[in-house]
Amino acid sequence: MAIPKIASYPMPAELPANRVNWRFDPHRAALLVHDMQDYFLDFYDRAAAPVPTLVAHVRRLIDFARAAGMPVYYTAQPATQAAADRALLTDMWGPGLTAQPSRAAICDALAPASGDTVLDKWRYSAFRRSPLETCLRERARDQLAICGIYAHIGCLMTACDAFMRDVQPFFVADALADFSEREHRMALDYVAGRCGMAVTTDALAGVAPADDPAPMLVAIAEQVARSLRIPAADLREHDNLVDCGLDSIRMMTLVEQWRAQGYDVTFVQLAEQPTLGAWTQVLQRAAQVSA
Repeated sequence: MAIPKIASYPMPAELPANRVNWRFDPHRAALLVHDMQDYFLDFYDRAAAPVPTLVAHVRRLIDFARAAGMPVYYTAQPATQAAADRALLTDMWGPGLTAQPSRAAICDALAPASGDTVLDKWRYSAFRRSPLETCLRERARDQLAICGIYAHIGCLMTACDAFMRDVQPFFVADALADFSEREHRMALDYVAGRCGMAVTTDALAGVAPADDPAPMLVAIAEQVARSLRIPAADLREHDNLVDCGLDSIRMMTLVEQWRAQGYDVTFVQLAEQPTLGAWTQVLQRAAQVSA
């Protein structure tokens, strides 16, 4: 049974509550770009949601990871697979990519660069028959940011497997795609409640060393702007965000998001000085305390 054509659906905007509050650290983390091969993308309308957002956010994560010195790993199913290698996957999904080997390449917009590692993908989990765990241990990486397709199959199984190997998974909710919104949300719910953290691209790509305020300031501006439904460029560092329309409900939502990411911040701290600059200092101090 082949993968069916996948109908357009909106990228999930709301995250489930995370059971843990791990703090993402680029110095401890690696990025996994999961199965972003043309063959798998061909089941979508590439011009329709969620694919444009998926590709843009994965691209942003790759650029962030390279700039931060994080190892970048890709998974890709081989163009040809012996029957014994494919095994039960044939029963479940048919011949798969082996029937269309010309579509095995990772999509051009996300192509690996020199220094990235492409891992052969044999089963749902990227750890199966793979040197991924060894690579992470050798580079002292115990966090793994996961993006790509399909969220409730290989991405979810990889997150579970990482957790069972004592590697903290960060499941990038808006840099994943799936068969449907229901299955996408199911994968987010499972990771958030059982084996990792569901996070956004903005939250992850805004993480920087505590002594560098610029990336964090940009990330905060993007989150606030999204809450206010305005361009981030409209917000300045010392603007009073309450005057810009940020009410207490939106502010509390931001507090909950940042606390879920491991920042020990309070509503009172944000309300006392409601500016991007002040909030950047608050989050930096919280990061230093939790480090």
